[in-house]
Amino acid sequence: MRMEKFGKSQPVRRKEDIRFLTGQGRYVDDIAPKNTAHAVFLRSPVAHGTITELDVGDAREASGVLAVLTHDDLIAAGLHAYMGGETVTNRDGSDGAKPLRPILAKTRVRHVGEAIAVVVAETVAAAKDAAEMIMVEFDDLPVHVALEVGGVAIHEEAPENLAYDYGRGDEAAVEAAIAAAAHVVTNRVYDNRVIVNAMENRAAFAQWEDGRCHVCFNGQGVWGMKSDLADVFKLPKETFRVTNPDVGGGFGMKAAPYPEYFVLAEAARVTGRPVRWASERTEAMLSDHAGRDLVSTCTLAFDADNKITAYKVDTISNLGAYNSNYGQPIQSELFEKVLMGTYDVQTTYLHVRGIYTNTTQVDAYRGAGRPEAIFALERTMDQAARELGVDPVELRRINFIKPDQFPYRSATGELYDVGEFDRVFTRGLGEADVDGFPARKAASEAAGKLRGLGICYYIESILGDRDEWAEVEFTPEGRVNLYVGTQSNGQGHETVMTQFLADQTGIPATLIDIVQGDSDRIAKGGGTGGSRSVTTQNNATLKTVEKVIADLSAFLEAELGGTVSFDDEQFRVAGTNEAPTMLEAVEMARAKGRKDLTDWRVQGEIEGRSYPNGVHLAEVEIDPDTGRVAVVKYDVTDDFGNLINPMLVEGQVHGGVAQGIGQALTEMCVIDEDGQLVTASFMDYGMPRADDMPFIKFTTEPVPSTANVMGMKGCGEAGTVGALAAVANAVMDALWPLGVREIDMPFTSEKVWAAIRDAKRAAA
Repeated sequence: MRMEKFGKSQPVRRKEDIRFLTGQGRYVDDIAPKNTAHAVFLRSPVAHGTITELDVGDAREASGVLAVLTHDDLIAAGLHAYMGGETVTNRDGSDGAKPLRPILAKTRVRHVGEAIAVVVAETVAAAKDAAEMIMVEFDDLPVHVALEVGGVAIHEEAPENLAYDYGRGDEAAVEAAIAAAAHVVTNRVYDNRVIVNAMENRAAFAQWEDGRCHVCFNGQGVWGMKSDLADVFKLPKETFRVTNPDVGGGFGMKAAPYPEYFVLAEAARVTGRPVRWASERTEAMLSDHAGRDLVSTCTLAFDADNKITAYKVDTISNLGAYNSNYGQPIQSELFEKVLMGTYDVQTTYLHVRGIYTNTTQVDAYRGAGRPEAIFALERTMDQAARELGVDPVELRRINFIKPDQFPYRSATGELYDVGEFDRVFTRGLGEADVDGFPARKAASEAAGKLRGLGICYYIESILGDRDEWAEVEFTPEGRVNLYVGTQSNGQGHETVMTQFLADQTGIPATLIDIVQGDSDRIAKGGGTGGSRSVTTQNNATLKTVEKVIADLSAFLEAELGGTVSFDDEQFRVAGTNEAPTMLEAVEMARAKGRKDLTDWRVQGEIEGRSYPNGVHLAEVEIDPDTGRVAVVKYDVTDDFGNLINPMLVEGQVHGGVAQGIGQALTEMCVIDEDGQLVTASFMDYGMPRADDMPFIKFTTEPVPSTANVMGMKGCGEAGTVGALAAVANAVMDALWPLGVREIDMPFTSEKVWAAIRDAKRAAA
């Protein structure tokens, strides 16, 4: 396959935006059946307690109520009323803790917002009224919310609330290298908990018909949910049809199964009616998986020439009250994938302890482990540069993996296929006019402001299954359906996948329709997550197109004679003037009764994972009188390999950077000592606003991947991976001359002002 086929890279506007902006989107609430009943969940008001009374009798008799279900009802119906979660292997070879997580609370609640019962009624108002009639009493238990091992055990299976104790690397070799080092730098970094706050809250409906159950929810894929439903209901997978319609933001939070979806399916079975539920905003903040929430102590060892000789990380990660879907692997197995970033170091050790607390579960949030790892590493690199008196640019250059070292096997086993980090870095420094920073800093100081420059050079590992399916169907109406196994959450998949198929076949993009998110129409797929979609799905599409071309070429040779070739737009029949388009060739086959030449489905697997990388450079201004931090300049230079649609890539970077800046500056999730979420509304939780965002300059410096024939690299999470450390390093750069040595995100005005005050007092 010729690489020039992937060089069109046209900035096509998103085709799906027309329907989104004109109110024609098909979200869960838009397509729920008209005769649907409504579900409202009774949630725990306490963080930890034993349920001593649960009386739903009055609620069941209330006006308009169709059903009230508790854990006992699920068990009586024969369900396996518990949810699972991935575990990791401990340092001693045992498995991480596997406490049961009931779909509805059984005899104990472990976090505020845990679902205890569901009321199904004719209207939401009737369901809410009935939910208030449920009598529930608790005996309070001690609450553990501190980010530390210890406290009264939340689960018997986890003494000291230790869920897992994970290690990766040669600890003895790392300790020896640290002991022998010319310089050692240790840095503590806190990665604050964030609430995801997708624009569209979680929602779902369930409906039974002819012995089958249809569950529609706004997730990031359908096949995992289908399998989980079969396990919970103890029924064949074919019993369930699972769909994802349009989805208003996922960010990893919507990738997992949640208790509500199983309960809705049972409620629909009990009532004989479709049952729908849509989370309200505070309810979402109490029940959606949160992100991040870990603290790491990082140690870098250097030789006399400032070459890194060893790296050690010791992390405590908050899992919340239970194992979520991927809670355990994220800060261990996924964190380690980019543990050493872009630096040539083989002596590393990662030690992670995951703990349970009486808080909402923590799972994937844009980047899932990779932003956390790069944040820890790049914060520590800047700290080392300051302590060693070395230019942070030069310190990175000294330690970069060099181009002639690729393919490069990292200390944790990742195979980086290509990389020209210094080249991308140099381009980024030039685009950001780093040489002009001293003049900008002087101008800020003249205006009474502190100015800092922050650098982050990131790399991330694309996650998820390496294989994917695609199906290309030519309809009698002259249109083409492309069935995909990934799921758009607002990224622009319809445009990108349409554009790719059009580029490979010459089929007008206006005639291509993307079909996604339906387990009945698409036999298998990996869903969306880990920035996998562009590489895996387009690879599968490419393999399918190759099959289409081969089969149609053989047909045309038999019909028309002569050797047939295809030039991405038309078939060419040697020795004739025949040049049918792909659509025309299919219609010729259809006219001959060749239905087998109207529909193709092929699996494609990429050779390896791709590793997007690049440099983020942030500049901040700080008002020392108020502590207010403003990001005033932001530049990104990324290596995403070959691009299909640069405009959509830039949009993904902008969104990721906005989420990173939000976590760095404003998003402060406060949980008090009783386990109550204090920041449970947008009045209290600091979502980033438009005036918090600078203009973001985006530049691409591609080094095509060799792990897939398209030369592509994923881009969906990269903006967040780089933004956290870039902003944090800029803040520290501005505050370091005042004597501030440690400050945690988010860098709120109060926190920064207090740090400046304390530094001045210490210096006095």
